[in-house]
Amino acid sequence: LTDCGKTRILFSSLKHSLVTMSLRSIALVMGGTAIGGYVEFSRGSTIRESHGAQITAITPAILLGCGFWSLFHGFTVGRARAKFAEMARKDGEKDVDERYLLPNLYAQGTSKYARAFNCVQRSHQHIFETFTTVAVGGLTGAVVFPICSALSTLMYTVGRYYLSRGYVETEGDASKRYKYPLAKFMWFGLLGNITLGTMSCFIVASGKKKLI
Repeated sequence: LTDCGKTRILFSSLKHSLVTMSLRSIALVMGGTAIGGYVEFSRGSTIRESHGAQITAITPAILLGCGFWSLFHGFTVGRARAKFAEMARKDGEKDVDERYLLPNLYAQGTSKYARAFNCVQRSHQHIFETFTTVAVGGLTGAVVFPICSALSTLMYTVGRYYLSRGYVETEGDASKRYKYPLAKFMWFGLLGNITLGTMSCFIVASGKKKLI
């Protein structure tokens, strides 16, 4: 094999390993969540009967808190837009208002200030790509698995906070967004809520859990 061929095989092997690791992580998270849900459903009847309503209320409370935080995090984006636009203007960039200010969602261009602002914007915009799924999965899952759903939703919220914080602090280098180890918990919580919500739907549909 030529050096080029060896390099191609090496990159192909590396890509396969990364995909396999990702799939393995997904399987572990969803499998672990399913086991936890099964244990709660089969062994947690005493807790649900005595404190069912209170425990079920934890998941929506966490989701409301996360939603409230995301609202205020939007003000961070507004301040960053004004800050980086002014810095770009002082640095001599052209057409700053047209490139940075609203109605532009992201700043146009690839300058260091545009990249820095776009990472801040991404820290907020990225929330809406997963929050709906987390909310629906969490609320649905809490019907049958109130404890596991509360833990999974809390995991998502903590991870979401640290991932957004990482984006804000990258200074334009989005590859550093996972600087906080807890940021990855967002994905664990997302997968957990999807799993619990799906299991809850099947259990209710099968008649094993009565809603009324």
